[in-house]
Amino acid sequence: MNISKGTIVRTILLILVIVNIILKQCGYDIINVSESEILTVVETLIEIAVIIVAWWKNNSFSEKAIKADEFLKNLKESE
Repeated sequence: MNISKGTIVRTILLILVIVNIILKQCGYDIINVSESEILTVVETLIEIAVIIVAWWKNNSFSEKAIKADEFLKNLKESE
């Protein structure tokens, strides 16, 4: 069975939300966060994602690197 990481993460988050809803209905507030805390977490995650993408992506600045990228692109297209 091949379950993607995204499916697992979404399922865990769904369970957390359902548990939080049930606990709120019973008078408990277990996951108590403010909007500013959520905003800070979301901003940090976006910043980390941008850093990872910028680091992972091939960024060619020199003339030789640009030519090598074009050569590789032509090789891939000819296959």
